Amino acid sequence: MANPLSPGSLTGKRALVTGSSRGIGADTAQYLAEAGASVVINYRNKEARALKLVDSIVESGGTAIAVGADLTDPESVAAMFRTVADAWGGLDILVLNASGGMESGMAEDYAMQLNRDAQVNTLTAALPLLGDGARVVFVTSHQAHFIRTTPTMPEYEAVALSKRAGEDALRELLPSLTEKGVEFVVVSGDMIEGTITATLLNRLNPGAIDARKEAAGRLYNVSEFAAEVASAVVDPIPADHTRLVGDVSSFTPVVE
Repeated sequence: MANPLSPGSLTGKRALVTGSSRGIGADTAQYLAEAGASVVINYRNKEARALKLVDSIVESGGTAIAVGADLTDPESVAAMFRTVADAWGGLDILVLNASGGMESGMAEDYAMQLNRDAQVNTLTAALPLLGDGARVVFVTSHQAHFIRTTPTMPEYEAVALSKRAGEDALRELLPSLTEKGVEFVVVSGDMIEGTITATLLNRLNPGAIDARKEAAGRLYNVSEFAAEVASAVVDPIPADHTRLVGDVSSFTPVVE
């Protein structure tokens, strides 16, 4: 997948992508770095993978650092942003990509902790570093974005509800963000082939990916969707602050 951003178009910008040691987050971070942004690769426990990505970006002439943080731990998040402040003095781009809730062995309310509470806390903790013209991008799925009007498969429902709760909670911050000059956009996509979530869903509900692909016509892969997320960093923001990626004909619109 070609980088949708022009070389040098983000020179001088400082970006942080949560959950960016692999998958959509990693590809998004690479696109931003190739466009000239200095990028923070955030990870929870995949330090080696994060450092490998940093090395790849640096070897290609870019600027990147890896900073570990458990987004469900407020002190860990605060420490991450202290590191960023010490290194770069501020942020221009924050991509809220990290999510989860299908992992085994987690607390019963882990999905809500990560997909709602941690998203709000991460943005709130980042605000002192975000100046006029900064942009925040929240990454979600159609299954979550439209969950209030279109049911999803039972195996994903708890995650979808928690991600929609996170989106709603972030949207409630829009007035204060706008007052500060910080822009906000939600990027919603269908199931993405090659992601951990899609793999887990297909394991729990065999045939789910093929069925969704047939209904949608096609599904984006990781690099294609990451290109949409990267584009959302620079493209004009829709009036409803929502960038819908791919087919949405199977979903009933939600009145915001």
